[in-house]
Amino acid sequence: MRFVVASLTLAFAVFAHSAMAENDVGFESIFDGKTLNGWDGDPGYWRVEDGAVTGQTTPDKPLKHNTFLIWRQGEVDDFELTLEYRIFGGNSGIQYRSWEDTDKWGKWVAAGEQADIDATNRYTGILYSERSRGILAQRGQKVVIGDDHKPKVVGTIGTADGLAAKIRDQDWNSYRVVARGNRYMHEINGQVMIEAVDEDRQAARHSGILALQLHAGDPMKVQFRNIRLKRLPMEGKKKIVLVAGTPSHGYGSHEHNAGCLLLARLLNENVPAVHAVVYRNGWPSDPTALANANAIVFFADGAGGNMINSHLAEVGAAIDRGVGLAVLHYALDVPKGPVGEHMLKWIGGYFEQHWSVNPHWSARFTQLPDHPITRGVRPFEIEDEWYYHMRFRENMEKVTPILSAVPPEQTREGPDGAYSGNPHVRARKGMSEIVAWAFERPDGGRGFGFTGGHFQWNWGHDEFRKLLLNALTWVAGVEVPPKGVPSKTPTFEELDANQDEPRPANFKVDAIRAKLSQWNASTRPS
Repeated sequence: MRFVVASLTLAFAVFAHSAMAENDVGFESIFDGKTLNGWDGDPGYWRVEDGAVTGQTTPDKPLKHNTFLIWRQGEVDDFELTLEYRIFGGNSGIQYRSWEDTDKWGKWVAAGEQADIDATNRYTGILYSERSRGILAQRGQKVVIGDDHKPKVVGTIGTADGLAAKIRDQDWNSYRVVARGNRYMHEINGQVMIEAVDEDRQAARHSGILALQLHAGDPMKVQFRNIRLKRLPMEGKKKIVLVAGTPSHGYGSHEHNAGCLLLARLLNENVPAVHAVVYRNGWPSDPTALANANAIVFFADGAGGNMINSHLAEVGAAIDRGVGLAVLHYALDVPKGPVGEHMLKWIGGYFEQHWSVNPHWSARFTQLPDHPITRGVRPFEIEDEWYYHMRFRENMEKVTPILSAVPPEQTREGPDGAYSGNPHVRARKGMSEIVAWAFERPDGGRGFGFTGGHFQWNWGHDEFRKLLLNALTWVAGVEVPPKGVPSKTPTFEELDANQDEPRPANFKVDAIRAKLSQWNASTRPS
């Protein structure tokens, strides 16, 4: 028991020290002071007034249940949030690491952890779990929340009334919320109000939505301004940020959103040391998207529309912090010159027009190198749009081929063109070509290039999928299991989910089901 108490004391002490280290570095504004851009709520109750997010109910416009203004630019995991608030009547709060269930509750309803606010200051500062575990920490308490979903008081900060004296009625107050690992802290006007360690293995969440509450009941008004977010390095996990491109080639091909969502889910389900998130439809609008990433994955269209071209500074800043980078399929196509030179430094290679080619062919991978990315992966064969003859670093410095195969001769016979062929490709008939590779940067950061990924259905091939899950795990700096990252073979329905366009009426579903069965008939259980 003495050891447990000492451990909890240390946890609070470390958290308190980190909580006091606030400065402006790393904070980004997530409210522009003029519009609700990036936020989503019932327009009948939310507006911008005097430079502040304003939620209001009136006798003529009451609420039947609590409603929320939800930040839609991303989710929060380990973070610091600072804002100012003032309230006139009623109850409000700041939801974090929360969730929605629109089928059950309807639109604009959030559940989960809340930094509470109310006009009487009975609840202001407490930790409340909306639609879930109820009050978890009263003002002035240090608590540990157990697997029974209940808090145990293990220390105090001060009295509830004494701390309430720090709060200004109907005036602006600063509110600071910190969530790091399984620890939470609420602070108002520079005074810590609660500290909590959440050891509830069933209910504790690593990430979720951020939202502002407007409470049902008597007429009220609440305002928020100067809302700023700072991401913190995640404790106990490496964060992989997958950036998915916009809709591209139609149903079943270049399904950037569906592919990223599937890979992220499988990583989160099967790699405890990884937390994977997806930003859909192009470059993230969240200004903090890459701030605490350990690895970034781009799966998107390339060439002139490649989002890397216009965001070299942001990607470069992450690389300078040692962040890993994986680039999949068309996103490898960047212009020769400054962007291409960056790609050589970041991942060791790229698709260079008039040098590389992009034919569809069935690649047979008969031998795999001894590398963490290939752990548990057996030789396999699969058709894809396998780009090859990539532009690599001179002498393949620090580049390790992962997948190599000899393309059919007809794939080399295209006429000269940006993608179709060139004399250099035609001169390599009969030679093996690299279609996936690993790269180790001098600073210890890691890179991965993968030219496949054209067909959404290929994620249903157990060896193809395992290699990708291994690669993303490795790029993030996480140890790949000896037998590779396990995952169940996705069903057709799982592969079909989240695609950008509806399935054509004449699409042959049975043919895809048969292909999945054929691919994995002899595959050992994952």
